Amino acid sequence: MTEQMTEPQIKDTETQHTETQHKNLALLVYLLQALGFVTGGLTCIAGLVVNYLKMSAVRDTWLESHFRWQLNTFWYGLLWSLLAMFFWLVLLGWLAGGIVTIWIIYRIVKGALYLHDDKPIIF
Repeated sequence: MTEQMTEPQIKDTETQHTETQHKNLALLVYLLQALGFVTGGLTCIAGLVVNYLKMSAVRDTWLESHFRWQLNTFWYGLLWSLLAMFFWLVLLGWLAGGIVTIWIIYRIVKGALYLHDDKPIIF
């Protein structure tokens, strides 16, 4: 006995599939950001491009908060990293660089955990 899917069920399945794809994209960006520590930030730029290209697709969904969180992590991380390089000139850069590194790792881990739990993230 085969069960026919109704139109609302088909739309619900399509919505779930699309949400899963967008969730995987957000996870990809978290991974690219984490790999940025190994690649000198090159993969962070790739993640930034993904965020900007797909932002309209996740607008008004719970995943939009993750995309914004990732964008803020990149741009503020870049700003704080540049400040840490400046402070390196006055011999406090090691402290500032360490603080920035911990902050970026915290944001990547917190965002990935919230994403895993299917929760929006408040920034």
